[in-house]
Amino acid sequence: MTLSTHMAKEMRKQVESQTGQMKEFLRELVMMESPSQDLQALDGIMNFLESEFKKLNYYTLRVPGKETGGYLYARPQNRKKNIPLQLLIGHCDTVWEINSIERMPLHEEKEKFMGPGIYDMKAGLTQIFFSLRCLENMELRPEVLPVVLINTDEEIGSRESTPAIARLAAIANRAFILEPPLGLEGRLKTARKGIGKFTLKVQGRAAHAGLDPEKGVNAIVELSNQVQKLFEMNDPEKGITINVGKISGGTSANVVASESSAVVDVRVYNKKDADYISQKIFSLKPLHKEVNMKIEGGISRIPMEKTKRNQELWRRAKAGGKLLDLDLQEATAGGGSDGNTTSLYTATLDGLGTTGDGAHAHHEFIFTESLAERTSLLTLLLMEKPLNI
Repeated sequence: MTLSTHMAKEMRKQVESQTGQMKEFLRELVMMESPSQDLQALDGIMNFLESEFKKLNYYTLRVPGKETGGYLYARPQNRKKNIPLQLLIGHCDTVWEINSIERMPLHEEKEKFMGPGIYDMKAGLTQIFFSLRCLENMELRPEVLPVVLINTDEEIGSRESTPAIARLAAIANRAFILEPPLGLEGRLKTARKGIGKFTLKVQGRAAHAGLDPEKGVNAIVELSNQVQKLFEMNDPEKGITINVGKISGGTSANVVASESSAVVDVRVYNKKDADYISQKIFSLKPLHKEVNMKIEGGISRIPMEKTKRNQELWRRAKAGGKLLDLDLQEATAGGGSDGNTTSLYTATLDGLGTTGDGAHAHHEFIFTESLAERTSLLTLLLMEKPLNI
């Protein structure tokens, strides 16, 4: 089906007619607080989402997690077989602990809708549901089958859901990630840095700091030398950032520290730099000959790069935005998402959520008008023809 200005306007009209229901749906999601580690709370919100997708006549599958709330898979009951599929991904877990709603009450303030988790990313979940409802109401059948995956562990690295995301992405024609866009302009994320986590553990030798300090080997001193080496690996021009964000060591001020450790965050723009910086970190050697040092970890999220297929999907979004009178812009994000995973296998566009600000911050909000606007954009993208890249 050829997309047109008329279709775009009809879609927007249909979505906007559902604005009140969208806000109520979003309100329910936000009020159902869902920290990544609270399995009971996650079960509640997943039950709600599953029941709502069943109302759309979607087949649903709840896959339990071992240490997380698992994930929800949904697809249309009545579907054409042997057609390509498009993956819609969101997460229902948040960084906010239970009862955060008391400190950050859900409310509207002028043009803003505010509350914990509303921007990251319960507005995005609302968009998924109402985009699919819009297609149903307009009796539109995409040439690419919409398949939904909502996980409960994205904020803690998607450890358990990543294999399922990878399997679906490997057979998908494209993937849309409903994470928040970047900045108040609502820029779509066409690239993301890769993320790594490394731990350095240093083993020295304890001794009394006053009686016989010369018999000790101070693990903290050794670690301080290694921290300086790590700092020197930063390369702003290449976008390589190394941050020693946590250190620990020693037992008492009057004891030469026998142990110390550091946790290091690494961000890179591409896989080449990921391999390069990983090799440099693992090549670190202790300066003191009697120190033992162990390095663990690695790059957990491979960078989402501006591949040819990702850029083609962005161009389609840009064109679709024009049909809706939206001047869309693209950007590279410093943080990772499940889009880093899908991009390894299929065309991916991230940051399709609702414009706002304050992810993981107490002023978290969305622009109320943007909810229908971005839902219309997603609906239009779902009607795009299959990519041939």
